[in-house]
Amino acid sequence: MAAPAPRLISVFSSPQELGASLAQLVVQQAACCLADAGARFTLGLSGGSLVSMLARELPAAAAPAGPASLARWTLGFCDERLVPFEHAESTYGLYRTHLLSKLPIFDSQVITINPALPVEEAAEDYAKKLRQAFQGDSIPVFDLLILGVGPDGHTCSLFPDHPLLQEREKIVAPISDSPKPPPQRVTLTLPVLNAARTVIFVATGEGKAAILKRILEDKEENPLPAALVQPSTGKLCWFLDEAAARLLTVPFEKHSTL
Repeated sequence: MAAPAPRLISVFSSPQELGASLAQLVVQQAACCLADAGARFTLGLSGGSLVSMLARELPAAAAPAGPASLARWTLGFCDERLVPFEHAESTYGLYRTHLLSKLPIFDSQVITINPALPVEEAAEDYAKKLRQAFQGDSIPVFDLLILGVGPDGHTCSLFPDHPLLQEREKIVAPISDSPKPPPQRVTLTLPVLNAARTVIFVATGEGKAAILKRILEDKEENPLPAALVQPSTGKLCWFLDEAAARLLTVPFEKHSTL
């Protein structure tokens, strides 16, 4: 069994400070990836509170790089709800409205599901699009994945005790019985999460404190989904605010602008 990825836990005094630092990290990662002529930056996004956080901070942080740099970004989604893009639960729809409308990123740079397809076909279609975008990779290797974590320890649409945690062949899987609505979703699988060059988990609020202690400190026989994200060669970072980190006893880096 491979050694777990080196883990860096960063704790910020507020979600606002966390969001500003997250946006700066995204821009720095992009700059590193784009240093070589002809290279690109591949970013996988998650939904929930991350949408408003990135919408608030990323446009200003990315502006100095200019449109020519942003034209070399490729965006995908770590999971997606099988609803029309206009629906309030559509992760892509929310990003399109709140973030992508503020960035010089074209539709052709964004890899999305086809929500008109049945869930099994939608997963196969999204996997096909990813394979086209990541030609040469047997498993798509994202430069950066930004993940959330639920109060039950789920990440993407990978839920505790769900059979999808055992999936090793598919890069994208359908789920029809999500315990969190809407029930039909499409999700990246653990092999893709663990192939990424950098993974950042973001969690804020007191409601995440107990589950984070389990994920980051307990050695459970049946680990929670978020604890199974251990990049094989990449970096693993946790960005938390003080409320989410309040029960932790493991070492972490404290960040403050004060």
